[in-house]
Order: sequence, then structure tokens, then C-alpha cells
Amino acid sequence: MKTISSVVESVIHRKPFLQSALAEGIINLTSLSRQIKPEIESYLGKEVREGAIVMALKRLSEHLEFRATHKIVKVLKNIGEITVRSSLVDFTFLTSESILEKQAELMREIHRNPDVFYTSSRGVNEINIVVSDRLEGFIEDLFSGERMTQKVTNLASVTVKLPHENVTVPGIYYFIFQRLAWEGIVLHEVISTTNEFTIIVDDPEADKAFTVIKALKAL
Repeated sequence: MKTISSVVESVIHRKPFLQSALAEGIINLTSLSRQIKPEIESYLGKEVREGAIVMALKRLSEHLEFRATHKIVKVLKNIGEITVRSSLVDFTFLTSESILEKQAELMREIHRNPDVFYTSSRGVNEINIVVSDRLEGFIEDLFSGERMTQKVTNLASVTVKLPHENVTVPGIYYFIFQRLAWEGIVLHEVISTTNEFTIIVDDPEADKAFTVIKALKAL
């Protein structure tokens, strides 16, 4: 049998930003109850008092706050070094039979220039390459026979070293990317390994992104 509390929790869990606002205690529960009341009543098939919804929201917000402060925040406090690199170019190519061979040549060039920034990821249909802009011309020449679907210049990267516990606590990436979204920061790319991730943003947004992520250590 569905209860008011279970339906309220189901509704809130489908709205991540609302869920986070509850955990932060920055939302008016009475106003929210009025907003979601029709949806709750539709699920239950009966009229529901606003006071009952408010109580369910209050219990849920306390639970969300407990989870955030005792799991996610504990991990975020142990974020390691944060590295920023500027003057980057982001290329996207469609996959092909010849592109891996050209990537191998690119790796040889990077080996000769160890101070340049380089990261790459491969999907089912696309290959993404982000490099320092000093290699922009080299890549354009090397991959001239490939189909380039996108090229974005004037970018920067923010690389974050995460503690090992990040792989056992759900919600770490969501918590970080949520903060970036709240600040209106557009992520061009996200590249991750087990204990590290890199975001690619517009160069003017790099300082803001750095500040947002660094602030998580002080939660």
C-alpha cells in the first residue's frame, strides 16, 4: 500500500535539483508541498492535507542531510590536488579503420613533447581528442583524411584527484557536477579514470570551476 511518505520520496527522487535543495535546507517546505500536492493526490487517488506532505518532506530532508554529511561530504573533504591547464583545443572525429593508426602517430608526437596537455576518449561512433593548442595544426594535418564533426578552441581543463573511497560512495560525481551546473558552467567534455577526472570548460570559466570544486573541501 502506498503511503504519503513513500509517494513524496518517489516524487522528490525524480527531481535531483529539488532533492539537493532539500538536503541543503534552502527550500520552503510549505510552498513545495503546495506545488507537489496535485501530483501526490494523483498517485494516491485521494485528497491529501498539505500538513501531511510538509511532515513527509521534513522527514525526507533530514534523511537526505544525514546521507550527504556522513558519506559524500566526507569523501569530498579529501579531494586531492586540482590542476588547471589553459589554451586547449577539443577535436571530435568519427571512428574509422584508419584513425587508430593516426592516434598512434599522435602519441609519438606527444612523447616528443611531454609538456603538452593531451587526453582522449573513445565512444561507439566518435573519438575525442583534447590537446594544447600548439598541436592544433599538427592534428589538423595528421587527421586531414578523417571526418571531423567538431572543433572547439579557447578551452581549459580542470583535473581533480579524488580519494580512493570515491568508487564506493554513490553520488560523488553528481554532487560535484550539480555545483558546477548551479554556477552555469558548461562542460564541453568529462574524462575520468578510477581516482581522477578532468572537465573541459571555456577558458574564461576555468577560474570559476576551480573555485567551485575547491570549495567542496570546506563543506
